[in-house]
Amino acid sequence: MTQESSYGRWTVSSSDESENEKTPIEKPSTSSLPSFGQDVLNDPGYTCSDARKAAYRRKLSPVKFDSKNSTSKISSLKRQKSSQEDLGWGLSSSDEEESHPKGQSRQPGKGTVKEEKCTSLKEPSKYSPRDCQPPVIPKTEEDYETSDEAQEPWDLLDEKNLFRFYLTRVSGIMPKYNLGALHIKDILSPLFGTLLSSAQFNYCFDVAWLVRQYPLEFRKKPILLVHGDKREAKARLQEQAKPYENISLCQAKLDIAFGTHHTKMMLLLYEEGLRVVIHTSNLIQADWHQKTQGIWLSPLYPRLPYGTPSTCGESPTNFKSDLISYLMAYNAPPLKEWADIIQEHDLSETRVYLIGSTPGRFQGNHKEDWGHFRLRKLLKEHTSLVPEQQSWPIVGQFSSIGSLGADESKWLCAEFKDSLVIVGNRGKTEAQRDVPLHLIYPTVENVRKSLEGYPAGGSLPYSLQTAEKQLWLHSYFHKWSAETSGRTNAMPHIKTYMRLSPDFAKMAWFLVTSANLSKAAWGALEKNGTQLMIRSYELGVLFLPSAFGMDTFKVKRKVFSENQEPATSFPVPYDLPPEIYDHNDRPWIWNIPYIKAPDTHGNMWVPS
Repeated sequence: MTQESSYGRWTVSSSDESENEKTPIEKPSTSSLPSFGQDVLNDPGYTCSDARKAAYRRKLSPVKFDSKNSTSKISSLKRQKSSQEDLGWGLSSSDEEESHPKGQSRQPGKGTVKEEKCTSLKEPSKYSPRDCQPPVIPKTEEDYETSDEAQEPWDLLDEKNLFRFYLTRVSGIMPKYNLGALHIKDILSPLFGTLLSSAQFNYCFDVAWLVRQYPLEFRKKPILLVHGDKREAKARLQEQAKPYENISLCQAKLDIAFGTHHTKMMLLLYEEGLRVVIHTSNLIQADWHQKTQGIWLSPLYPRLPYGTPSTCGESPTNFKSDLISYLMAYNAPPLKEWADIIQEHDLSETRVYLIGSTPGRFQGNHKEDWGHFRLRKLLKEHTSLVPEQQSWPIVGQFSSIGSLGADESKWLCAEFKDSLVIVGNRGKTEAQRDVPLHLIYPTVENVRKSLEGYPAGGSLPYSLQTAEKQLWLHSYFHKWSAETSGRTNAMPHIKTYMRLSPDFAKMAWFLVTSANLSKAAWGALEKNGTQLMIRSYELGVLFLPSAFGMDTFKVKRKVFSENQEPATSFPVPYDLPPEIYDHNDRPWIWNIPYIKAPDTHGNMWVPS
């Protein structure tokens, strides 16, 4: 029966319906693209998800919103089999009460989209004039080199950032909300060192764009691209890199189906030393333009004196040996060379712990080497059993979601949550079993009102095929809001997990990582819990108060506030407490149309 949701009619093609439920986050497309004339002009030219390809096509060929003719604009689509309401996205009153902390604000966040006159809205009482007009979008990426918004040298070298955690710069927002934020050109700036060579680990590469981010004097220095592409995608990446004699490729082995090389890291070797950058951005222009991304920037690691024993230069967090172990897991000669380079440097100033995932099946003590069991091990060993902390909530924030099973007991609130609630080397207590879990994922309205409009949803590749199999998950969802940092309308591609006090004023730990909420990224137990299976490469850094000489972190809620807060306050990149979805909120699902309301550029979303 044909029905209609508040965002319009939608359907799923038969090929979409039969998609494997283990489809990974940002899975490369193997299907042919719809024809829009010249197919080559409608393909971004680099490996990316189907969702990103759809966003790329819509940017090239937007579907303008017209309240009178919106239905006819997608008349070629098949009639849908149901609506989001039919899938049960709305919360019952009992659901709301159970998962909504007492006293938590339910006021919707205020948008920052510029208000202008709107003349084409069919339902003016429901959508305000600001909803259909684009914000002021200033400079493009190509303008960045001469932008007067570029970072000043003193900003780049400011050592007041105790945690060395940064957000990426966002175009189109007030300058005060970019203070201390970094663009990739800042990271590769000569102010950080005289570059000799670099290694770029990532999922998605636009090689020509990447080369332009290096300063002119460094563009011919050796660059190693570590990727997971196979077959046609690998050939395309090789073709991209062919014009650059200084670029070499290293293919990460992905022997388990549906895995990806999702790690995002830079190794930068200078005349003056070595720097490690672990971040959340793909190496494409869109990820450094108007998205919320996270960066951990290491100190400059000096070279050890010649002849120094290999055991020297280790940090209290074992970061050096863990990073070398991660590189050696690739079993690739070019990365063995980088492991040797790391061995030659002093990483003793590092205060974060490395948490990685590598593909494989791990048993015995090796079960704790990677994934969520690695996080569990660190929390056991480096946190103290403080009774009050046993019931502190967990907050997870991510840009996509994998297939998690038929109910919460299959993985999310069983093995995964069991790892996150560990405090000290004790067994799980009753208080830990009842720990609240808040999951932050953008709503359709978040995406619609974003700086990029609906195409921002291309980096949120949660599909209908996965969503409709785990309707139980919606009761955990909370909206994306970053009003206090001026970035609510910059959609998140950052992924963060943390544990906070019930009043959200103190933090027990914080993790920024490439890992989305999926078993492929974090691992899932097999063989009655004796074996952990991981499909993908991921990498992140864990901040523990003990490594900074503290019992807990104080939460810095206003990341870019002009009011001076203690340097020991940890900057959380979104609003706390998180606001649970209300009855009208729907999670962003990329592969259905949204035609009933325009985005900030006056367009609809028709993904195919």
